[in-house]
Amino acid sequence: MQKFSGLLIFISFILTLYSYFIDQSYLLTSSLILWFSAITLFYHLKNKTVVLVLFLFSIISFGICYINNYSIDINRVFTINQYLIILLVGVGFLRLLFDPKKEDLNPNTKGKSGFFKTYLSLHLFGSMINMSALLLVADKLYKQKQKLSNLQLILLTRAFSSDAYWSPFFVSFAVAMTYAPNLEFFYVSVNGLILAFLTFIVTYFEIKNREDLSQFVGYPLNLQNLIVPFSLAFFVLFIHYFYEDIKIIVLISLLAFVLPLVVLPIKKGITKTISKYKKHISEDLPNMRSEISLFLTAGMLGVSISSILNGIGFSLPFDSVGSFDYKSAAIVLAIFIFLSMVGIHAIITISIFGHMLQDFNQTLVAITFLMAWGLTVSTSPFSGLTLTLYSRYKINMKELVKTNFPFLLKMYIFCIGLLYLASDIFGLKS
Repeated sequence: MQKFSGLLIFISFILTLYSYFIDQSYLLTSSLILWFSAITLFYHLKNKTVVLVLFLFSIISFGICYINNYSIDINRVFTINQYLIILLVGVGFLRLLFDPKKEDLNPNTKGKSGFFKTYLSLHLFGSMINMSALLLVADKLYKQKQKLSNLQLILLTRAFSSDAYWSPFFVSFAVAMTYAPNLEFFYVSVNGLILAFLTFIVTYFEIKNREDLSQFVGYPLNLQNLIVPFSLAFFVLFIHYFYEDIKIIVLISLLAFVLPLVVLPIKKGITKTISKYKKHISEDLPNMRSEISLFLTAGMLGVSISSILNGIGFSLPFDSVGSFDYKSAAIVLAIFIFLSMVGIHAIITISIFGHMLQDFNQTLVAITFLMAWGLTVSTSPFSGLTLTLYSRYKINMKELVKTNFPFLLKMYIFCIGLLYLASDIFGLKS
C-alpha cells in the first residue's frame, strides 16, 4: 500500500506540473489524488492526533459556514497548498544526487575551525536537501559521545533553521510563495541571507569563548558536491529572468525533478538511474506522509477559518488604517512566536494569517512569514526540527529551549530592525 501511495504522490506531482503549463483544469484532480494518497498512508502516521484535530476543526468550521451561508471556495479547500507540497516532492528528488550513507565526512577538523566549517557545510547542504543534511551531520556527532552536547545542539539547530530565511528549496519559502505569491523574490532572498548571516554572527559571539569549543570535533561535508544543486539555483534564476510569469515554486519543482534525470545517467548509467527513481518513488515519497498530511489539513483549516472571518466581517487592526508596516509585522511575528511555543505549527498560523494579509504588500508579508518560520523552527519545543532531535537523539528539550530562548530574543530585535528598513526605508509598507 505504501508503494502504491508513493506512485499516487508521483502522479499528483506530474499532473500538477501538467495542469500548470498545459491545462489548469487538472489541478483539482491532482490535488484529490494527493488527498487519496494521504488517506492510504494515514495508518502509518506517527502522530495522527495533530492531523485529526486539524481535520475535525476544519469540518466544524465548514459546518458553521454552511449554517450561516458563508461563502466557501471549495477549489481552494483542496488545492491551496498543492504547489507547496509539489515543491517539497520535487526538491526530494535532489537527494538522488547524494548518498548520505556513503557521503565522505572529514573528521579532522577540531576546535573553532571544526565548528564553523561544519556549521557552514550543514547550512549550505541543508538549504538544498533539507533534513537529510541535518541527520547526516547529527548522526556523526551523536556517535562521538552517544549524546549531543550543548554546543552540538547549537550548531545543528541554528545552522539548519537559518536556511528557512532564504533558501527557495526550503518548505518555508514555498509557504511564503503560496500565501504571498506576488512577493519580490530578489528582495526576500537578500533579506533572508542577511538574517542567516546575523544568525551566524550572534552564534559566534555566544560560543567563541566557551571552553568546550577547543574540544569540538567537526564533520564538514564535501562542499564540491554542492556544484550541481547550486547550478540548479542558477538555472532557476536564469529562466525566471526571461519568463517572469512562471511561478518560481513551480520552476524549482520541475528543475529539481529534471536535473537528476540529466546528471545521473552520466554518472551512474541509465539502468541505475531508473532504479534510483523507482526506489525513491516507492520508498522515499511515502515517507513524506507526515508533511503531506499536515500541509493538506492545515490548508483546509486555513480556508475554513478564513471563510468564517470573511463571513462575520472580521478585519485586522491595521485594516482600519489601510497600512501594514514594520510595527504591524513585528506584532504578527510576536504572535507567531507565542503560538509556536504553545504547540501551534507555523504552517497553521500562516494558513490563517495568509488570507487576512493578502491585500497588503506581499514582499513584507513574505519576509514576516519567513522570519516567523526561521525563529520558531530553532526555538519551539514543538517544531519538526526539535521533535526530530528529541525522538532520534533523546536530547534534553528543556536544555535546548533554555539555550535558544535568549538567542530568539536577540534575533527578534534584529528582525524588527530589518522590518523597519524594509517598510520605512525601502517603502514596502502598504
